[in-house]
Amino acid sequence: MSVGGTNLEKLGIKTIFDQKEITFIAFTDILLNIFKIKSKIKVTIAEILKFNPDILFSVDSPDFTLRVSKQVKAKNPNIKTIHFIAPKVWAWRESRVKKMKKFLDHILLLFKFEKKYFDKEKLTNTFVGHPLLDQTNNENIKIDQFLNKKNIISIFPGSRDSEIKYHVPILINFIKKMNIKDNSYNFIFHSTDKNKELLSTYILKEKIQNIEIINDDKIKSTVLKKSIFAVVKSGTVSLEVCKMKVPSIIIYKMNFINFYLAKFLLNIKFVNMINIINNREVIPELIQSECNSDEILKSVYYFLKKPDLIAKQKEEIKKTLETLTSPSSSSKEASNIILSYIS
Repeated sequence: MSVGGTNLEKLGIKTIFDQKEITFIAFTDILLNIFKIKSKIKVTIAEILKFNPDILFSVDSPDFTLRVSKQVKAKNPNIKTIHFIAPKVWAWRESRVKKMKKFLDHILLLFKFEKKYFDKEKLTNTFVGHPLLDQTNNENIKIDQFLNKKNIISIFPGSRDSEIKYHVPILINFIKKMNIKDNSYNFIFHSTDKNKELLSTYILKEKIQNIEIINDDKIKSTVLKKSIFAVVKSGTVSLEVCKMKVPSIIIYKMNFINFYLAKFLLNIKFVNMINIINNREVIPELIQSECNSDEILKSVYYFLKKPDLIAKQKEEIKKTLETLTSPSSSSKEASNIILSYIS
């Protein structure tokens, strides 16, 4: 039994409701849906207690999953609670660890540097590595339709409607300006099936010849691998770009209220994980006011004309990614922990 999506359903696991119903990112979105979230938490707790599992394994979405774990543990202490992907206590609200140790039996970590925060409060934890770095793609997908054109620059505008709304007009203006400066590049927007239509409404009306949209995951991976550069919205996708050894810059823009709430609450200087780990800007970040077509053009063009900078970024990223890789794989490490509680 789970709260999940199509992937879990394909495995034959019954879902109480789709996880999309409780997935909200921005602070304002959470506030506007707070009663809906509380209702779903109540339903989930009731179903778990009825099912009476040996282990409650929660994944990410801490504002939902940890509230569920806390109440389930209070009502049935015999259920072991394991949480995967530790909340970013190093970014804000470190005091949460004191509360979590009261109802979590074990927490699994993506990053080694997180360990000290949980060791400090004696909450049992294990570094399992980042699952994105486990994935390999050895399929030989033909992308001749892209390769016979120009040098590829991959664009990742984001998967949410709000991200497309803020990022795509800026990115289109950047491409127009880049074409005036140097038109020897082909820009490929990486899209999901869900947002391809919305993305197309922005791009197709511009009638720019060297822009394309792809949404097939296998093709996207191969195109990224062949790209000479990438402009990436802040988030997990940036690790995928790093894994493919593609040099990049990070962009992000949001509404005024969410930006200042984030700035007030978060205790970090950078938004990209590679930069956070190194405590310096290995990958340039253009956030909020700096996320504009002129700054993107300046950064991208500067890198493309400086192969030594690209080589330096790749080398620093390679060293950092080595610290995020588990001894075997994150899935194997996580499953070993779960099996240890069952046995």
